[in-house]
Amino acid sequence: MTSPDALCINVGCGSSPTPGWLNFDNSPTVALARARGLSGLLVRAGLLGELQRRFVEMAQAGDIRWANAARRIPLPDASCRIVYSSHMIEHLDRAAARGLLAEARRVLQPGGVVRIVAPDLKRLAEAYVAGGGADAFVESTLLAHDQPVGLRGRLKIAALGKRDHAWMYDAASLSALVRAAGFDDVRALPPGVTSIPEPGALDLAERASESIYVEALRP
Repeated sequence: MTSPDALCINVGCGSSPTPGWLNFDNSPTVALARARGLSGLLVRAGLLGELQRRFVEMAQAGDIRWANAARRIPLPDASCRIVYSSHMIEHLDRAAARGLLAEARRVLQPGGVVRIVAPDLKRLAEAYVAGGGADAFVESTLLAHDQPVGLRGRLKIAALGKRDHAWMYDAASLSALVRAAGFDDVRALPPGVTSIPEPGALDLAERASESIYVEALRP
């Protein structure tokens, strides 16, 4: 059983931290938020767009913490009752995705819930089969991307990190990955539905038009 005062964490929160939760992200922008002089320099050099600039301001004003969660979530064993991650796992290669789920299992208390949200590859494929163009389908997966051009392009990637996808999932494949990580009661759920007791401010339908939602319990 989980403790009611155990932590609830959002891993890979991006610019959508969950109020009242502990929020982590591995974006270089989060690290830049602590280096105010450097982030200001990048804004003036045109290397931070408007979205990145607002993200820096949000991270500075709030409590978004930097973490490479595929290697280690900086929390003790069995310290959490909920681990939530939305539209992050598809940015990880297979080994890193397994690392993320292993870390989620480590920090969860027995009975704790992991909730993983990801883009639905099946939905994209169905749109393509129904008559979508090949170029639009490949672009929609974000599995292919233009290489950075020139020094400015390379500096922008170094500052902001890559945002392309490393893998894609449907509900069955994501469920299988979570099950293989040692979780029990693995279920794909519709948007807005959860087994999490008292989810608080968690957005249960985040990016509903494009997402799959998988929950499971830490045995």
